[in-house]
Amino acid sequence: MRTSYDVIVVGAGSMGMSAGAHLAKRGVNTLLIDAFDPPHQEGSHHGDTRLIRHAYHGGPAYINMAIRAHQLWNELEEETDETLLVQSGVLNMSSPAVYSYKTRLEESISLGLPVEYLDADEIRKRWPGIVVPEDYMALYEPQAGYLYSERCISAYRRSAAEAGAELLANTRVERLEASPQGVTVYTSKGIFHAGQVILSAGAWFKTLEPFLSLKIKPVRKVVGWFQPSNAQFDAGRFPGFTLNTPEGGFYGFPSLDGAGLKIGRHDGGLPWNPGEPIAPFGSCEEDERDLRRALENYMPEAAGALNRGLVCKYELTPDEDFIIDRHPVHSNVLIAGGFSGHGFKFASVVGEILADLVTRGAASLDIGLFSISRFE
Repeated sequence: MRTSYDVIVVGAGSMGMSAGAHLAKRGVNTLLIDAFDPPHQEGSHHGDTRLIRHAYHGGPAYINMAIRAHQLWNELEEETDETLLVQSGVLNMSSPAVYSYKTRLEESISLGLPVEYLDADEIRKRWPGIVVPEDYMALYEPQAGYLYSERCISAYRRSAAEAGAELLANTRVERLEASPQGVTVYTSKGIFHAGQVILSAGAWFKTLEPFLSLKIKPVRKVVGWFQPSNAQFDAGRFPGFTLNTPEGGFYGFPSLDGAGLKIGRHDGGLPWNPGEPIAPFGSCEEDERDLRRALENYMPEAAGALNRGLVCKYELTPDEDFIIDRHPVHSNVLIAGGFSGHGFKFASVVGEILADLVTRGAASLDIGLFSISRFE
């Protein structure tokens, strides 16, 4: 195996695998290094599905990225001849005491996104399985939906390999050294060099300290699949959803092939440190309780038996916006982190952005919102 490359990607999960594929397609000699064998269950990309929405709360920068991400997922589907994205529609519901969709609606309309603003009566009329109070409102995106997350990682892995990228799986990065001449990556399987490095370590960024210290907090999160009492929650009939309530923020998916309605909670969670054991689903009373309570209150006919529970890892910045920037000291080291909770849908375009930064020195989309300097 060679030891010198144009670019080394440390962390070949959602963003890293996408970046590797985009780079390799541009003829860049690329090495991907991951501590596990992606797709796997040690990061933030497992659990079958992730929502893809366009009418985004972060404003035009996020909306434009979401639109481009959708295009790139479609291109990957064509390239790999595999279904990765399902346009089920996404229903974003909220109590007005928690969140208003007015600004998001205006921005979406100004950018030409197809969206519908629904009151509680219309929500209940279209999806009788949903029970919301009279003052709740929703923003419905008919062209949004969900991604098969592990399929997406596998598809980008194949794409990267076919374009000539190499993957070093089950390999720990032990330390890094950088100078204007290049970057040296010391691993459990040898020493490798590159002109530039991309760090996309997800919830494992702390393992790269002291070379890089980020304001990213790893958090233990859970999701559950609950058995509905009827078919109205099945894929093809029920949309993906987000639900902002006084009790917390939730998201979910229709029942796929009888697996049950999937629901998770966006807020809360327990701190986790890389390398420590992570408590399995059910270890905490609130794991099932909070998810079931949300269903009982807002989708009672979906609050049946728990078919499956799963633990995953979030990686959160203080403002929950991403980090896509260069290392504060080493300009030949790129950083992509803080994506959990709402980042997977953007993996396709983040990979393209990172490839642009490597090959062109600038991104074609506005990424000023994701500067690392905002935390100084």
